[in-house]
Amino acid sequence: MKRRQIIKSFILFSCIFFLKPSRLFANINSVRLRQKAPDFFLSGFNKNNPSQKKWSLDDFSGKWLILYFYPKDFSSGCTLQAKAFQDNLYKFKKLNSSVVGISADNGEEHESFCTSAKLGYTLLSDTTGEISKSYDSWFDHYSKRNTFLINPKGIVVYKWIGVRPIGHAQEVLEELIKQKKKYA
Repeated sequence: MKRRQIIKSFILFSCIFFLKPSRLFANINSVRLRQKAPDFFLSGFNKNNPSQKKWSLDDFSGKWLILYFYPKDFSSGCTLQAKAFQDNLYKFKKLNSSVVGISADNGEEHESFCTSAKLGYTLLSDTTGEISKSYDSWFDHYSKRNTFLINPKGIVVYKWIGVRPIGHAQEVLEELIKQKKKYA
């Protein structure tokens, strides 16, 4: 009987020690729901506000913020995602929200992408990946495709990890409507 208990204890300990650490350590810097969103101060471009060169989280206080991270301007998936947000921009604005995209591309690339794709919202440049890392959205020189819904008080209320571009903007819009009812 003692031998059996020792073996069970060893197996349990091994599972906890060898299988769980990656999960435990992966969440140390995770953006958590119902917590303050990590702040940012990044340069970027918005064709509707060309005089503003830098944006922070505080620039969007009092509004809902759809903060999405994406790998690269002009790539097919990123273009689909960006245009889908643009197609729904009127609906987002009507719900007192702003859409902001973040990637490692520089300001000139963002300006060219906004012009080419006719985007009417802000794209920010995280060339070092510092902000993407703070949102657990960085993978070796590129931002991962993740989206965060931040309420008017700066609290993360929903997140999408590993987003598929097709249909994502509509999914975000539906969740925004649910969250607005919840926080009303």
